[in-house]
Amino acid sequence: MTTGDRGDDVQESTVDALVQLSFLVQSVLGRVAAEHDLSLVQVRLLGILRDRRPGMLELAGHLGLDKSSMTGLVGRAEKRGLVRRIPSPVDGRGVLVTLTPAGRELAERGEAEMDERIGALTASLTAGEHVQLRGLAAKLLHGATVR
Repeated sequence: MTTGDRGDDVQESTVDALVQLSFLVQSVLGRVAAEHDLSLVQVRLLGILRDRRPGMLELAGHLGLDKSSMTGLVGRAEKRGLVRRIPSPVDGRGVLVTLTPAGRELAERGEAEMDERIGALTASLTAGEHVQLRGLAAKLLHGATVR
């Protein structure tokens, strides 16, 4: 076995570990979403809207959706009373999307439940390992490009 082969093995095991971790986290998020009769995309929508009022195009970019899918997603959330569209102060034809009080309450409750459940996954880590994990995750996210 050459050094390059060992490097490939390390990368493969790292990829496998990240994929398995992703599946575990997605499973937790999926269960929380289902308990509130939400899809994962709807959970992401509520999460994005916690601290901003984006336009539809910006929101579509965050979620990786096309315009028609975005319109449908926001429309369904609007019918549930979770979001509302408000006129854009800078574009007379544009709208911004914002959480309603019910949407904000649901987003905060969901966030608390996710914090508790995902926190349980990391409970065995030391304080130093928590810092290391956050640092590595930030480094990966900062350099991330989606293909």
